[in-house]
Amino acid sequence: MVAGIDAEKIAQEAINAIAEKIKNLNTLNIIVAGKTGVGKSTLINSVFKEKLADTGMGKPVTSHMRKITKKGVPLAIYDTRGFELGKEVQAEVKQEVMDTISKGLAIQDINKAIHCIWYCINTASNRIEPEEIEWLRELSMENQITQVPIIVVLTQSFSKKKAQEMRQVLLNENLDIIQIIPVLAEDYEIEDLGVAKAYGLDVLIKVMGEALPDELMDTLQHVQIACLEEKKRRAQAAVATASVAAAGEGAAPIPFSDCALLIPTQLGMIVSITVIFGFDVNKSVITALLSSSIGAGGATLLGKTVVTNLLKFIPGAGTAVGGVISAGTAGVITAALGEAYIGIMELVFKGDMSIDDLGSKKGKYAMSTMFKEQLKMKK
Repeated sequence: MVAGIDAEKIAQEAINAIAEKIKNLNTLNIIVAGKTGVGKSTLINSVFKEKLADTGMGKPVTSHMRKITKKGVPLAIYDTRGFELGKEVQAEVKQEVMDTISKGLAIQDINKAIHCIWYCINTASNRIEPEEIEWLRELSMENQITQVPIIVVLTQSFSKKKAQEMRQVLLNENLDIIQIIPVLAEDYEIEDLGVAKAYGLDVLIKVMGEALPDELMDTLQHVQIACLEEKKRRAQAAVATASVAAAGEGAAPIPFSDCALLIPTQLGMIVSITVIFGFDVNKSVITALLSSSIGAGGATLLGKTVVTNLLKFIPGAGTAVGGVISAGTAGVITAALGEAYIGIMELVFKGDMSIDDLGSKKGKYAMSTMFKEQLKMKK
């Protein structure tokens, strides 16, 4: 029990809700095409969690396509093969791609539909084969009815200058594709020249975010590991929604004894943020979050003990007149908690703190400090 709150019970409820939300995420389906050796596996593993391309050969779904999945990850990669084997095989691959798209649409299930196509070209090869341009042109023409977003990914773009030159060549072809993105999936050491730093993957995620339907946004952020900015943007939207809801719940001033009314709203916010960041958070982490926010200076996540000591952190909040929380204060507390939790998730994403640290004294201190700082910042 923490400040009259059964933190263990609430933490378990949060863990159950996180598992349920992940289970109910829509599956994101991507076709990844291109010649053997262009770096498709490295690209997939650098963009998505769980090293998906290392999970084996995948399940064959056509003569030249395999489906790569991993249990518990709402993502399927359809990897094409044999593109380098000549025009006849290229035509077969294109037909298999279109058949796979059509089959998914016919089922009318978002979990079965193809949502995006990545066509990968190796920038380091220094040229684009004419048959690749023709293949893309034919695919984009046949795709005019289905309108699946096509993104050309220029892989192994060690030289940004060469990548931009290749990108311009493709732009001049006026292909019906949504974007051409040069990337270097991993840092690469160039002899006598130092290390070329990875880049471009965040752009790929941003373009995906603009192209995909909203029903897949939580899924995209959950599975991607390449763009912190997009995770934060989605998480901050969840905080904004929860803050408005909390303020609505506090429209009629809430007595301290009834502050547990805020529990579902704030718990749902924490669940959403956790799912968006995609970390494997255990019960001890949630318990630490509760104890650090409830226990420090009377600040409370879940209720019954929002006291005068908390209100002094909130500019303009004044004191608790008559033992109640106003709508504005309820919204401020919720927003501060959400932003502080995002800050903690950011530390983990950057490698400045581990998941195990979150349940430790170090993690509790960081959470408590961020929470107080957020309260002071809120106007």
